[in-house]
Amino acid sequence: MTWLDSRATSSVVYVSFGTMIWCSQVDVLSHPAVGCFLTHCGWNSTLESMCLGVPMVGFPQFSDQQTNAKLVEDVWRTGVRVEIRRCLELVMGEGEVGEEVRRNAKKWKELARSAAGEGGTSHVNLKGFVDEIASYS
Repeated sequence: MTWLDSRATSSVVYVSFGTMIWCSQVDVLSHPAVGCFLTHCGWNSTLESMCLGVPMVGFPQFSDQQTNAKLVEDVWRTGVRVEIRRCLELVMGEGEVGEEVRRNAKKWKELARSAAGEGGTSHVNLKGFVDEIASYS
């Protein structure tokens, strides 16, 4: 909550899929810094967001979440569903965005391999760490 207090009104996207350390979701969604909720659209999360007036981006996975996401977007119009198809078309397509993403992915692949390879920065640092630990024996 201290971190949220330091943020501007409606500037934070709250992401919760139930895999992080527990916090009071109602308290987080009630905070004025939260401007959007990326949610799996479970019923409790959907209801809390609705009752607290926080717009949603739904990313349903299974069960009732698909139905809840449809209600959020098409009936109540309090959010939208994630468009995986659009994202895949951007990344896989021949347009400028897809080309840039693929070019950058290849660049970072090479940088990572270089760092992890023999004599690379990660290799040298890890070897130094292991050698230091081994010297305590």
